[in-house]
Amino acid sequence: MDKKSILGLVIIGVILIGYSYLTKPSDKEIEAINTRDSIAKVERLKKDQQEALRIEKLKEEYSEAKKDSTISKATYGAFSKTVDQKEEIITLENDLVKINLNTLGGRISSVELKKFQTHDSLPLILWKEKNSKFGLTFYSENKAMNTQDLVFASMDKQVSVDATSSQKVVSLRLYAGENKYIEYKYTLAPDSYMVDFNVSIVGMQDVISRNSNFVTFNWKADIPGQEKGRKFENQYTALYYKFFEDDVENLSAGGDVEKELNTKVKWIAFKQQFFSSVLIAETPFKGIKLKSSTMDETSPILKDFSAEISLPYQGNNMENYPMKFYFGPNKYTTLKKYGKDIELQSLVNLGWKIFSWVNKWFVIPIFGFLEKYISNYGIIILILTIIIKLLLAPLTYKSYMSTAKMKVLKPQIDEINERIPKDKAMERQQATMALYKKAGVNPMGGCLPMVVQFPFLIALFRFFPASIELRQKSFLWATDLSSYDSIAHLPWHIPFYGDHVSLFCLLMAATNLVYTRMNSQMQTSSQMPGMQSMMYLMPLMFLFWFNNYAAGLSYYYFIATLFTVVQTWAIRKYLVDDKKVLAMLNAAKKKPVKKSKFQQRIEDAAKQKGYKGLKK
Repeated sequence: MDKKSILGLVIIGVILIGYSYLTKPSDKEIEAINTRDSIAKVERLKKDQQEALRIEKLKEEYSEAKKDSTISKATYGAFSKTVDQKEEIITLENDLVKINLNTLGGRISSVELKKFQTHDSLPLILWKEKNSKFGLTFYSENKAMNTQDLVFASMDKQVSVDATSSQKVVSLRLYAGENKYIEYKYTLAPDSYMVDFNVSIVGMQDVISRNSNFVTFNWKADIPGQEKGRKFENQYTALYYKFFEDDVENLSAGGDVEKELNTKVKWIAFKQQFFSSVLIAETPFKGIKLKSSTMDETSPILKDFSAEISLPYQGNNMENYPMKFYFGPNKYTTLKKYGKDIELQSLVNLGWKIFSWVNKWFVIPIFGFLEKYISNYGIIILILTIIIKLLLAPLTYKSYMSTAKMKVLKPQIDEINERIPKDKAMERQQATMALYKKAGVNPMGGCLPMVVQFPFLIALFRFFPASIELRQKSFLWATDLSSYDSIAHLPWHIPFYGDHVSLFCLLMAATNLVYTRMNSQMQTSSQMPGMQSMMYLMPLMFLFWFNNYAAGLSYYYFIATLFTVVQTWAIRKYLVDDKKVLAMLNAAKKKPVKKSKFQQRIEDAAKQKGYKGLKK
């Protein structure tokens, strides 16, 4: 690296440090920010308190309604007798999930994944009762009714078990009279994250307004933070949906977004970085309003998701809406088990389709195989890296050979540039290409191997942050390979960098710097001297890009680049000698230039045309 490049890097470093110092907020600004955040926190707390007061008020109304049947009838109409029902919590669980059902609303009030914990070792709750809404809304006797405000009767005093399948079943009914009710039926199979959810409306044609052609199912949940890196987790937390027999899409993960869907939808997912709550329709939904809101950074809640789904109502004696809920991890192999037609595995972001095949058919199978025999995920990543680099080794060798050929030809190219003036650029180019052709060198020969390796680079960039297998798995100093590793916390926040130092990120940048140095020694052209400075800037940029990324990703790039450095050094020292390469090219010059089939056809056509002209 020359003095100008070093000076440039130093100036950039000074600018970054100076920028971070100059843009550091003053004490007054910090106080204002804290005040603003406190206000937002108070408003959020106030909202939660208002919801809690609303629920308490409903309970008081139920109590008062028991004493005054007139008020009860006016308020709840055909459902007035439900106020006599006692609110209960019923637990439906297997070895994987624990689901609490509240007879107030007949709703799923909370879901716990029993095999997982939050980053601070607390039970992993997908959503809690006070942070969720769940129920049907419709009109009855010119009044808007919401099942969430009414008490269902438990048809089983305890969870029943289907003797033929060992499935656990809970049936809850909201009565509006004899043989008139809304039923929620929940069925949980052993060792499954899937819950069958069936809604039945029976004998309600005289209760639900006759001009109603739909009832609305409302589902809303505040999504809490579960992982160490809030900013990174926020990027992967979004509201997803799958069109019927079509692609999976999602609302933007940033800001507040609303969207109406009038085409058929197979499922709706409240997706977190590593876990999801998915509502799946047996008969595709149609007529949906989705909303996603991002919470303040001081809130324990990341996003607020809601879905309003119109369910067709025809006024029949029996209306049935079979659905399913998936509450579980975003693990590709687990999601895939629930059927190709559902395509829940699309919740795992494996990158663009042109690259995702690398993860689906190569990385995930190898990763899964190694998991069976190795418990240390740092070692698994190391072995995976070695396998990939060995498979790509022939391409690495070919790329290096192409670069070596260009290097030994550089003196001859310089001679052409000296012999032909700059103003004859076309003549220069033709002479250079003639030299390449005579020596049998393809100037683009080093690019094709890099293009082949590119899908692996991009695919793994997506695989590691989305891989739940790495979640809370430690290796060396990294306590969680799915989040950033930190060896030091900074006293201030550096823009685009953060407030911590990731050692794996530093090692990755250092090995990239070494590799850049090795490549610069093979440089064959001096026409763009500024490009070398740009190449040295890339490792510095990696420090900013990857400092907050998953430690597993930085570790993989570090190992992969280190392996490439060793490969390049070994090829240069033991396999490729510049003198032998030059001798090989000089020998190739003496051989007649072999024409391509296309070029031969052009010449034959030209000769044939000339022959016909002479005949005339």
